[in-house]
Amino acid sequence: MSSDQLSVGVTRRLPDAVEARLSELFDVKLRDSDEPMARAELVEAVKTVDVLVPTVTDRIDAALLAQAGPRLKLLANFGAGIDHIDVDTARQRGMLVSNTPGVLTDDTADMVMALMLSVTRRIPEGLAVMQSGDLTGWAPNAFLGGRLGGRRLGILGMGRIGQAVARRAAAFGLQVHYHNRKRLRAEIEQELGATYWESLDQMVARMDVISINCPHTPSTFHLMNARRLKLMKPTGVIINTSRGEVIDENALTRMLRAGELAGAGLDVYEHTDINPRLRQLSNVVLLPHMGSATIEGRIEMGEKVLINIKTFADGHRPPDQVVPGML
Repeated sequence: MSSDQLSVGVTRRLPDAVEARLSELFDVKLRDSDEPMARAELVEAVKTVDVLVPTVTDRIDAALLAQAGPRLKLLANFGAGIDHIDVDTARQRGMLVSNTPGVLTDDTADMVMALMLSVTRRIPEGLAVMQSGDLTGWAPNAFLGGRLGGRRLGILGMGRIGQAVARRAAAFGLQVHYHNRKRLRAEIEQELGATYWESLDQMVARMDVISINCPHTPSTFHLMNARRLKLMKPTGVIINTSRGEVIDENALTRMLRAGELAGAGLDVYEHTDINPRLRQLSNVVLLPHMGSATIEGRIEMGEKVLINIKTFADGHRPPDQVVPGML
């Protein structure tokens, strides 16, 4: 099938440059609204296109895939994470799945440091006072936070993003430690100045800051559960820019409210409806999933989607095909 005959459905508004290129190359059905597709709209889309371009807001589960038409052969995900897609079912039904790995590494690592600084230096609290006009003047003890230099950072997940965080953390004078499914090669550890911990429990108990940088899989669901969170120092801070399901959010909220943890910086959440008690805490910085939100990153994501679809249209395996068992 030639590219211009390939029917492509897009579930969300994408950057203008990406939509323009999709329109040039394929018979594309773009999204007028920037709201997530309703379930009925997703059902209609999978029935009528050769390629679907979903995002993290779309639940591509077995029930949806069972309603797909015979034309649908590729799910070209706009994003690196694919836990919203039932990859095994897609494969069983003869559909390929691709994603956009690697392009958001620096953007997400930057956000880790931004959250770390925001929590430890109480930046949102200072901003709120300035915006409300309640500033009463400078005082020696006002808005006291803590410096990052000299603290121990424990990185949970030492892939591309974890390593990018390590490089940035070293520049701030943090001591870098990590736990990973597989230990890094000695030369990479040396380059990063990173200390490996085989035991996650032992690492968590000794760190000042924990940064979550691992994907959500069955083995990482609630990896930071209530028991493990209680191992952290009362002065500890936890940062999560990866997947909300890795942390038991209710347990985290209870500990923050009880003063058993010093603070948290979160860009991802376990549930769509964020715990309202979490919103009330002054020692928590909450962001609306902004880790990848740069113009450059989103355009690069779109370019990877385009390459994956074009390669598929030319009769070849998409370069970023997701293979079950390698997630």
